[in-house]
Amino acid sequence: MAAIASQLRNYKEPGKEQLTHLFFALPSADGKPADPSYANLESLDVNAVLSLGSPGQEDSYAGKLYLFPPFLTFASLDRKSARFSIPLSAIRRVERLNARAGIYALSFTLWHGTKIIVQLTSLRPTADLFCTLLKEALKVELSKGQMKALKAFVKTCYSESLVDSSTTLSASLVKDQDQEEDKDSKVTDDSQPLYHTGLGHRFKFPGDPKKLREASKIKLWTQYLELHGRNLTLLRYPQCTRLVQVGLPNRLRGEMWETLSGSIYLRFTNPGVYRQILDQHEGRTTTSTEEIEKDLHRSLPEYSAYQNPEGIDALRRVLQAYSFKNPETGYCQAMNILAAAILIYTSEEQGFWLLQVICDRLLPGYYSPSMHGTLLDQRVFESLVQRCLPTIHEHFQAVDVQLSVASLPWFLSLFINSMPMVFAFRIIDCFFCMGPKVLFQTWWVSWIVLSILKINGEALLQIQDDGGFIHLMRDYFASLGKSAHPDSPDPRARAITRFQELLLISFREFVVITDESIQAERRKHRGEVVHSIESFSKRAAVRNLKSLERFTKEQAGLIYDAWYNSICAVPQGVKDTRLEGRGAALLVLTKDEQEEKPETRIALPTFRKFISEIVSWARDDKIVQNGFQTRVDRETVEHEFIDRLFAFWDTSYKGSLSLQDLVSGLDGVMFNDLMDNIEWFFNIHDKNKDGFLSKDEVLTLSESMLFIFRNEVGDAYLGAISRFMSNAFEYGDALLPETTSEGSPGSDGTPSQIESNQPYLNLATFRMVVLADEVLESFFDQDFSGTFRLEPTPLEELPTSNSGFLSGMWSTIATNDNKKILNKLSDEVARTIGRHKVEHMPAIGRYTTMEEPKARESLLTPSMRHSASRSSLNAQETEPPIIQIPTAASASTSSLDQTPTTPPKTTKSGHLAVEPRTPLTPGSAIHSEFSPLPIVKAANAALLTMERTPFAIDDAKDEDDDDDEDLTTDEEFESGDDAVLDEVDAFLEAHDSGLTEDQKEVAKGS
Repeated sequence: MAAIASQLRNYKEPGKEQLTHLFFALPSADGKPADPSYANLESLDVNAVLSLGSPGQEDSYAGKLYLFPPFLTFASLDRKSARFSIPLSAIRRVERLNARAGIYALSFTLWHGTKIIVQLTSLRPTADLFCTLLKEALKVELSKGQMKALKAFVKTCYSESLVDSSTTLSASLVKDQDQEEDKDSKVTDDSQPLYHTGLGHRFKFPGDPKKLREASKIKLWTQYLELHGRNLTLLRYPQCTRLVQVGLPNRLRGEMWETLSGSIYLRFTNPGVYRQILDQHEGRTTTSTEEIEKDLHRSLPEYSAYQNPEGIDALRRVLQAYSFKNPETGYCQAMNILAAAILIYTSEEQGFWLLQVICDRLLPGYYSPSMHGTLLDQRVFESLVQRCLPTIHEHFQAVDVQLSVASLPWFLSLFINSMPMVFAFRIIDCFFCMGPKVLFQTWWVSWIVLSILKINGEALLQIQDDGGFIHLMRDYFASLGKSAHPDSPDPRARAITRFQELLLISFREFVVITDESIQAERRKHRGEVVHSIESFSKRAAVRNLKSLERFTKEQAGLIYDAWYNSICAVPQGVKDTRLEGRGAALLVLTKDEQEEKPETRIALPTFRKFISEIVSWARDDKIVQNGFQTRVDRETVEHEFIDRLFAFWDTSYKGSLSLQDLVSGLDGVMFNDLMDNIEWFFNIHDKNKDGFLSKDEVLTLSESMLFIFRNEVGDAYLGAISRFMSNAFEYGDALLPETTSEGSPGSDGTPSQIESNQPYLNLATFRMVVLADEVLESFFDQDFSGTFRLEPTPLEELPTSNSGFLSGMWSTIATNDNKKILNKLSDEVARTIGRHKVEHMPAIGRYTTMEEPKARESLLTPSMRHSASRSSLNAQETEPPIIQIPTAASASTSSLDQTPTTPPKTTKSGHLAVEPRTPLTPGSAIHSEFSPLPIVKAANAALLTMERTPFAIDDAKDEDDDDDEDLTTDEEFESGDDAVLDEVDAFLEAHDSGLTEDQKEVAKGS
């Protein structure tokens, strides 16, 4: 849901070339060739005049000829009278005519023998360039073999059999309609035609063929297709639109739907893809497939085909194939109604590609989890009712009747589920013929809806609630086949049905609703719809979290805001379940209890943006002053530590993170104390999770800390990292296992040499190294968790409606890209005049001066600091100290023999005595074979057996038991006190008082 909502926020109005592709219903609606073979071929348009090769058949139409490899298209100046979209593979011959001087004309012979003449009226160089590009595109098409595939493809189209006068089917079309129905009823599986047919071919089409005048329609269309081409080579002249408005014949309807919508091009360029999708996902179960199974028997149950396993199975396969091909959309409500209606007139493959075009190009956002397209068009429709039918709108407001109660199903199902199918299909005919008018997909459907309200205006003013509104509309739809003027004396007026009246009013009275006005209404209401969808998505996402961990709902909402903002900020990528790191938000299918459920996850580029919104050291905030302005530029940084954090939180090893992963990951660091933070920092660098850091990982950990402290003031943190590295290698070398002279581990040998990727530093030692430094201890105790801050994340404002020329110009100029260009220009000017200044905001900000705090004293003794790492740089070695392990604990006072000339010995109590080392001279070498393990073991043993030594001075006595003999007279007692004070004075004089000689003289003089 969040990914889909972000697409609506990131929506950009299509450009000129993309609109042209939409107008001609070409497969590459994004304005880029769908096939990479045409990537190097240029597109070009020239002014031209179109006419048929047979004189007098049709008028000539001035317009533009477009070359969009692999298509050649034409549209008249009014974009209504004449147009065509022809694949280059359907062109058999191109020749330049010997016209009069100054006239540049080309003759095209199409696959079906139709000849058209196009007179190029552009300048001669432009016409020559167009011919050159056309020649190159035709060569590419020939090399791809598409022209050979065309012969087999056209045989799947019913129009081929219809026009071919030598076939039995063509002869039977001019017979009586009763015979037509008898023939339909005799069709069996053994006599399936070569062309694609729908369920109606076997289960009959809706409606009475006589009343629908099927024979007359077939005759008119046969004549038109013979002259103006068919399927891939159809030329759409004004007569084509009039024939569509009258109604398509049942047998031809499916093919004309895919031709008018452009889905026939997808079927032609993707042979066998539909079957491949079904075979690839056979037996697969997802949330979409479960929902499809629930709705299969609710899809047009009144039609006989869907009371039969054959129809149900066909509908299931088409819906499942679409959900597999489009996992982000999957399956949505009302899609089953639309697909069921399509399959009456089309085969499964035709229906699959037609459904693809409807959902993705003609009605984008209608059939999606957020239904943003439907909601937006509902707001536009309500605005149109307020403008065109103000009386009805005011009445609905007064009685609190919601238009969407009835109109929403109309838009979703294109009236298929609301009115009789024979009339709904007439509306769909016009919908495909007139196409998406720029941006408002159902602009023509809106005419129908407004006409319905206008016709029933008087009755609508009498309703008082939603139920009355729905009941009135149901009765009206049921009477569409009745006469609109039953009491009229004119038989022609009595023959006009209510449905015909509806079409007449929609085309005459509401044609003033143009695509420009619809486009303005969509801009006006887009922000409102986006905010409502975002609010709903946020509540749903927080509610669906498996666990909030230790966060509150409000804090989880802030995490969602940062997550959603990162999805909107990072450019959208390819939606791929393998997550190759190319996307911002990707919808993947996760298995949960044998069922695959869609889940929105973010890849590494989006995670970098997300973590920069939460953590201060994951971004660069720069205060830029250039004399013109002072601004704060925020940049997302890339570092290995952030990549490690991404992998550390990816507990499912999918290469992506869900919202739940982010919540759980932040919970594991934001509520930590000192020891937890140290352990967390250790674990994130322990790549193989063996409880040890290798030497390379220790260096990487130091680089991570340098990255975090990169913008801090002074050298406090730099010095702390330097001491950390020194202590880490000293401690690590000190705790290495020793080897004897034979090479096996022993207590009297030398530390073993290990590789850079071997276990080296464990968690306990890492804690000891960190706690040995005041700066690092303070960082892990207070500052590290504080760098993770949950704050409101503002989203970029949506573009407002362009109500005038100036506002439209300003919205075009005041874009983020243009702001960046302006900032860059002002910075360059400031550098030239020497007024450009950039300051980096610190991520922690504890130290504000350059003074470095005093380091703590090392926990290692002077002898223990002589580690193997340092001694390995020296060539000379000294003798190791002789250490004796105490035999047992004793109650007597322990002592250490500090005489340098005597050998080491044990005291009377059994405690060890350590022979002090000879003081080092500047040229002496540091010994490298000292190991503190015996000391550690001896200390542990002593702690287990040690008893406190009793001291006589600590014995408690009563005050009355003082011996009088020890007390003398008061004079003697006072003289004893004086003697003690004299000793103290003598001691102070004998030692340095810390005063200089001048200060001492001053003190004596005072």
